[in-house]
Amino acid sequence: MGSHRRLAPTGFDRGATAAVGLFSVAAALLGAVPATAAPQDDRRAEVDRLYTEAEQATEAYNKAEARTDALREEVSTAQEAIARQQERINSMRDALGSLAGAQYRSGGIDLSLALLLSAEPDDYLERAATLDRVTTHQAGQLKELQEAMRDLAQDRAEAAGKLAELEKGRKAVAAHKKTVERKLAEARRLLNSLPDEERADHARGSRSGRTDLTALGGDAPASGRAAAAVAAARSALGKPYVWGANGPGGFDCSGLTQWSYAQAGVGLPRTSQAQSGAGQRVSLSEARPGDLVAYRDDASHIGMYVGNGQVIHAPYPGAPVRYDPVGMMPVSSVTRV
Repeated sequence: MGSHRRLAPTGFDRGATAAVGLFSVAAALLGAVPATAAPQDDRRAEVDRLYTEAEQATEAYNKAEARTDALREEVSTAQEAIARQQERINSMRDALGSLAGAQYRSGGIDLSLALLLSAEPDDYLERAATLDRVTTHQAGQLKELQEAMRDLAQDRAEAAGKLAELEKGRKAVAAHKKTVERKLAEARRLLNSLPDEERADHARGSRSGRTDLTALGGDAPASGRAAAAVAAARSALGKPYVWGANGPGGFDCSGLTQWSYAQAGVGLPRTSQAQSGAGQRVSLSEARPGDLVAYRDDASHIGMYVGNGQVIHAPYPGAPVRYDPVGMMPVSSVTRV
């Protein structure tokens, strides 16, 4: 009976195996939705997952938008500086051109011959000394012009780099926007497919949390600006959640906290992740009104602690700015601005 040898994989087999692996990785990275619909019992969890992913994409959008805005200002400033530098160079060229023309008209004869033919040698020598000083000054102006032209070329190269980065940022903003809109549309579709009672259960469930966190650090704001920020946040109660918005008509989560502190004269970064690092970290047990409470491991959601174990935050589309328990979801940090 002949022996059977296991054949070595062909190049095609190896390629097919690699392709399957790549498709698996790509599906995981893109968060592909399973082909089969989730059972009805799991739809609420699916809605929550989509809202969470939409909020993460919203914060990525906010970050890209903020960077794009900053780059737009940098590019505008650079272009204004380049225009001023170009005007200066044009003026220097005009001055040098006029001086060179005057020299050409009066200096087309050898100096020794001009001295020999001069009717007033003393006057000529004085004029020659003046011309020498002018020539030295002209050489200095020429060097200054060359340096200005080098600086202008460098500024233009840097501006071109910023413009390229700005265009890249615009594309990133557009991509994040599409991701948010797609996930929100899917979440709304799933939520609307639930029976009325289950939709009501979902709304109640989104407000639940730990009830043992009502006695924290105290109900007195940490500072006057914190008190002003809390007052601003309270004035926004009932305003709609609008992703990518920072008031005053609508807010996403970090937009609400940024706007509230802006009313107190304090500038905060645009994203929840950046806001969580914009002050002094304190423990949850030390939280005081005005402190920023970030949620989830990636700090993709944020609210403002207002005392009595509650935060004010902009939850998700369809849910207005409202009070919720501070322990409504896992807390990742508490920041005192």
